[in-house]
Amino acid sequence: MAKFISTIDKALSALCVTLSVLLVVCVVWQVFSRYVLSQPSTYTDEIARFLFIWVGLIGAAYALGQKKHLAIDLLLTKLDAFPKKQKSLNLFIHIASLSFTVLIMCYGGGKLVLDTMGGGQISPVLGIQMGWVYFAIPLSGLFMLIYLIRDILNDLRF
Repeated sequence: MAKFISTIDKALSALCVTLSVLLVVCVVWQVFSRYVLSQPSTYTDEIARFLFIWVGLIGAAYALGQKKHLAIDLLLTKLDAFPKKQKSLNLFIHIASLSFTVLIMCYGGGKLVLDTMGGGQISPVLGIQMGWVYFAIPLSGLFMLIYLIRDILNDLRF
């Protein structure tokens, strides 16, 4: 399991770096073409928006896997003297997160992708199906699911 998670970590970090570099290149080109060439690029604005969506969602999955996501741990720190209660609370948090990920990210995101693909919604400038843009939701949900299952299994090993 550790090798599988390590492979996912490397793939997600490489994907996030690549998407971020492409995002920066798009934005720099947009600014350059607008202010220096006086002819703004029509494609880079939409590409940058779509890349930003992907970086945000894939980055969120990676952050969850690295345990670097935003967390309010007030209750957990109050339970420092009670390690069993702290473990139980951690398990509850991971199960609640898993429920959200399955219902909203995987099921809802997958339904959104299928509905959008079926409806034939096309992006105005690039002409690509918007389902490919929205595919970042269930894909990041899948990675979050893997990380959360790992965390739940670790919580169950009192």
